[in-house]
Amino acid sequence: MDFLEDLRLVDGPVLWIAWAAGAAGAAYLLRHAGRPRKDAAGPRWPGLLATVALVILSAAVLLAGAHWLMIYVFSVFPGELPGEVLAWSLPAVAALLLWLMRVWRTWRTGHTPSLEHPDRPRPARTTVLSTGALLGVVILSALQTNIYFGLNHTVSDLLGTAVARVPPLEDGLQRTPGAPAGLSLAGWTPPEGLPDGGLLRRAVIPGTTSGFQSREAYIYLPPAYRTSPRPALPVLVLFAGQPGAPADWLTGGALRSRMDRYAAEHRGVAPVVVVVDPNGSSSGNTLCMDSRIARADTFLAVDVPAWIKRTLDVNKEPSQWAAGGFSFGATCAMQMVTRHPDIYSSALAFSSEKEPALAKEREKTIAASFNGDTEAFDRQTPLRIMQERRFEGHAIYFGAGERDPEFIGYMEILSHAARAAGFTVEARPVSGAGHSWEAASQGLPDGLDFLASRWGIRQ
Repeated sequence: MDFLEDLRLVDGPVLWIAWAAGAAGAAYLLRHAGRPRKDAAGPRWPGLLATVALVILSAAVLLAGAHWLMIYVFSVFPGELPGEVLAWSLPAVAALLLWLMRVWRTWRTGHTPSLEHPDRPRPARTTVLSTGALLGVVILSALQTNIYFGLNHTVSDLLGTAVARVPPLEDGLQRTPGAPAGLSLAGWTPPEGLPDGGLLRRAVIPGTTSGFQSREAYIYLPPAYRTSPRPALPVLVLFAGQPGAPADWLTGGALRSRMDRYAAEHRGVAPVVVVVDPNGSSSGNTLCMDSRIARADTFLAVDVPAWIKRTLDVNKEPSQWAAGGFSFGATCAMQMVTRHPDIYSSALAFSSEKEPALAKEREKTIAASFNGDTEAFDRQTPLRIMQERRFEGHAIYFGAGERDPEFIGYMEILSHAARAAGFTVEARPVSGAGHSWEAASQGLPDGLDFLASRWGIRQ
């Protein structure tokens, strides 16, 4: 079973098989597209090509229409889907149309074979074969879409089995009430026998003040945390994208391996990372604000810091705290560092939106969250706050995939505003990445290096 769970979905045999199944499925469906009657005269290629062209055009129209409805009518996503995702959805939609044509034609004209028509297709057999061909194309499209987003690298990631095995945070790793603060990093020396890697744990952070009910948080504790006495380590609070879950930082963000590698390069020292849920469900979107939707800002600015300081041995100084995230999570991190610089002095913003959003149309977001009060919404957005306040002594690291022009544009707008407001800023495109977890995973080491001097972490 472990062998199956460790199978990779982004390369290797599974992907090769998917390509073979997709190609075979497409060939089967195309072979029977527009197939003429047996007694039809002339070559069949012109009719076949015309049918295929019509199917592809129809699929493109249907896909564009569905995308428009999702974005502008039902507001499933606050922004348009990446072009690569739409491109890989097209073969699946076209295959569905070819499947419908094949099955409809077979059941309309085909019955059981007879002496007069020995080659007449069997409807049930044809339906099964056509359905298998359709599944081959759909699975290939789904795998390629997953590769673009970079979320599930293995079968275990997809099924959630590895994340499910993360143990709860035990008493031995929690802070002893009344214990003195840990040693400063400057005065801490790595002991002999330092563990090779950090630990992952999970816990529920109660919304004591906010009343917000979040999903489980995930905690990364670096090797230095497992020593005695523990040093006073910095804190990084991370948020995932939307739709999504905190576990996405463990799968798509490859958090443990990235942090272990960083700790190995810095004498076992890395920040304590707490991946927090600001939405309450996979489809939820609180905008990371206190609004009609939820008191998410209070949860992230009051409940979460209080729980971390009460539960974990960490440095409590605001200069040692940072918020970070990907996409929606990056927008949330920007909100924390601008609205609560006395709690989160720095931010790592990977593919941040320009401002919080529920829908493509701004007025829908404002209507749902603040009952149409534009001013109440505006005064909580990072761009507005950075126009009105100064942030000397604070820092933001921006990253966005170089193949993600919309969010590269947002990065330029936000980084310019942050510099003008006094933030120390670094902004870098992530090579080869689109609007995907690759931007966050690849960008995280550089973001941590950017914060290392502020945190007093040295190699």
